[in-house]
Amino acid sequence: MLTQLSEFSFVHIADVHLGYEQYNLSERRDDFDRAFMEAVDKIMALKPNFVIIAGDLFHHARPLNITLERAIRNFRRLKEANIPVLVVDGSHDAAPNTLTSTILNPLDSAGLIYYLPRHENACWENEYCYVYGIPNFRTRERTEKQLPAFYELKKPTPRKDKFNIFVFHMALDMPEITKFYPRIAAEASPALIPEGFNYYAGGHIHLPLQIQFRNGVLAYSGSTETVSYEDAYAEKGFYYVEVDKRFEVKVSRINIEGTRKFKVVERDCSGLSPHEITELAEKIVREADEEGAVIVPVLKGMLPAGSTRGEIDLARIRGAAEKALAVHPVLLLREEEIPEEIIKSIFEGEIKDLRVKSYEYFLQFFMQRYSREEAEKRARVALDLMQYLVRGDEDKVREVLEGLIK
Repeated sequence: MLTQLSEFSFVHIADVHLGYEQYNLSERRDDFDRAFMEAVDKIMALKPNFVIIAGDLFHHARPLNITLERAIRNFRRLKEANIPVLVVDGSHDAAPNTLTSTILNPLDSAGLIYYLPRHENACWENEYCYVYGIPNFRTRERTEKQLPAFYELKKPTPRKDKFNIFVFHMALDMPEITKFYPRIAAEASPALIPEGFNYYAGGHIHLPLQIQFRNGVLAYSGSTETVSYEDAYAEKGFYYVEVDKRFEVKVSRINIEGTRKFKVVERDCSGLSPHEITELAEKIVREADEEGAVIVPVLKGMLPAGSTRGEIDLARIRGAAEKALAVHPVLLLREEEIPEEIIKSIFEGEIKDLRVKSYEYFLQFFMQRYSREEAEKRARVALDLMQYLVRGDEDKVREVLEGLIK
């Protein structure tokens, strides 16, 4: 029976992040839009049977009108070429709540994309292929609770006589993935991913990755532009997947060439004063200065006793470039730690509960940087955040963080 099936191809793309104004720059928003346009140009040339977008198509669930207009223009091109676009939501473009929903819904209603989790049985299929997609639940706790319920409602049912694709957006807790991605941030155990699929199309990991998984291929296509300086070194693009009549898979990497250049320079600044660190960072920026580039000096190490990160002159560092689009200093400098005897005096006592001990620790930490009044305020906020995080109350966490920003 397999020899009667047709050969076909599809594109697997993810983490497009349309509308991301990285570093508050409209130029970076344009970069993400331009990368997607180049991807669509290449897809049109490849002429696949369909396209899979494995989450984070947009950076926000409610994108700006200019971003939405550009996206619609590109989706219309694919629609006119009879190339279906099958999408799941990611951690960024997931519906923020049931009232506002996500922009993926109206795009689906307009026939520009096919938002898999919204449809009956969360699937799309034709005579040779079955594609099943799940929504993103944002946290591991929610995933472990809600994904099995989603499976009950819309059961994954891979077909024995078709090529089966499972589409998702989350980091799986597997050694091959956690060596690139923090294990603590992994959203799901691989045990939650069903068997019976030939290709597992993942999103959320911004680095291209392919491994054998169950009896198929597990792939993350990576991002189409630099989302964080930490993934700046990785190739940007997507996968072009060709499937022959016997379900043999050939995965080709298609790179996007017009991405913004990032120049990431790391330095260990241990033992240097804040003034010396500022001068060193200025020198790094001047040497790396290049037309249109984003320069990221990553400053590491331990500051001398009595020094703080706040004494480093970030404005001087940013102003050292004449040609670069932006300079984004990253301070991974450790300040002098709280003396061990103070920590022991806080946590060794038996009569105080954890809440009181935690408050005292936070207070000691913030008093190294702020007045007692300000330190007390920040310690109370840290304590609130801790208890809301433990409860899994994301709304309260967001409320506290927004209060801090205001």
